[in-house]
Amino acid sequence: MPGKIVQISVSQGGVPKLPIAAAQVSVAGLAGDRQANLKFHGGPDRAVCLWSLEVIETLQQEGHAISPGNAGENVTVTGLDWAEVKPGTQIRLGETVLLEVTDYAQPCRKNMRWFADRRFSRISQTHYPGSSRVYARVLVEGAIAPGDPVELAAKAVVSLDTPG
Repeated sequence: MPGKIVQISVSQGGVPKLPIAAAQVSVAGLAGDRQANLKFHGGPDRAVCLWSLEVIETLQQEGHAISPGNAGENVTVTGLDWAEVKPGTQIRLGETVLLEVTDYAQPCRKNMRWFADRRFSRISQTHYPGSSRVYARVLVEGAIAPGDPVELAAKAVVSLDTPG
């Protein structure tokens, strides 16, 4: 059973990113979204940042005041096995958008305000595997909205063998 998009978030740079009703996704990222520091954020291999609602809820249960969009993610999803979302994984959003995870998003000190102990490393893949946000490149562009289905996509297998 597929997951779904819970929230789509954008900002003109920095955090938090705020919810919007729908978004157009291109190889450059979400329309209306900007990153303040292009050395660490944005670009074609970091066009979209995704995170799991289940991870956010776990952080809230631990006493951290974090919500969807706070840590700078563009798309908050629910219903995926987040441990399976790693570099190389392809994710389908809605009817057309296809992403490929390129890397784990490194925690940024601008996120320390959401953590009771200010230890933003709580969302580091290195220190807490399975808690990190991920970056993805856009393979197929399109429109998305909250409530749209989300699923891990099987990679297309291209054979270079010729009959003979």
